[in-house]
This record gives sequence, C-alpha cells and structure tokens, in this order.
Amino acid sequence: MNQQTPYSRPDFSSSTRGLRHVFVNRLAVEASIGIHPHEKENKQTIWLTIDAGVLEDSTMPEAIGDVVCYEDMSKIAVALASDGHIDLVETLAERIADKLMQDPRLIQIRVQIEKPQAIEQAATVGIAISRLRG
Repeated sequence: MNQQTPYSRPDFSSSTRGLRHVFVNRLAVEASIGIHPHEKENKQTIWLTIDAGVLEDSTMPEAIGDVVCYEDMSKIAVALASDGHIDLVETLAERIADKLMQDPRLIQIRVQIEKPQAIEQAATVGIAISRLRG
C-alpha cells in the first residue's frame, strides 16, 4: 500500500525575489477611438485594465520611490488614450504597453481595453495583450 505523506508547503525562507503585481482595474477614460463614423465624431467611455509584473528584491519598500506607482501608470494610460483619435483598441493597447515597459523594473505587462457601449447585447467587449521582457 502506498503511504501518503502530508502536504508540506515549499520553503520560501531563502527566496530573495518574488513578483509583485501593480494593477489598475477598469479605469474609465473618455476617448476618441474606433473605426465607425459615430466613434470618430463622439468620444466614448473605455475601460483600461493594466497589470504590471515587477520583480521584487529582498528589501521591503518603504517609500513611494521604491515601488512602481499605479497612479503614474494611470496618468500615462489616460494621456495616451486622450492623445487624438485612434482607430483600433489594439493600437492603444500596444502604445500603453510600450510606454509602461520603458520602466526597467517591469518584466511583464497585461493591458486590457474594454468598450462597454460597443455591442448593446454584451456587457462589454474588448481586447487584452500581454508582453514579457526578454
């Protein structure tokens, strides 16, 4: 008979690095985005969700300068979404990912853009992209 041993958690006490996720969930932005005539004439609400993976080191962050700031990520995303008309949500997602990945602390990013008013029968539609450094 096979004797089972109780489950034991891995020992992470010697770990010096982990992954921290800094995120902004469904940031509402008024943007001129889309290929249809009505989308080019009127701004619409889009929702931006950003999840940035940041390598941690062994020290505990003590000040805002020690961390990737979700407020800064939000400001960058809003500025890009507000910078003139964009035909495709994919284009905006790429611009946001490219700009945020300029921070060398980020090793991965996921950008999701939703258009809650695009299809009446759907709660929301959109796209998501993920990028890894290296």
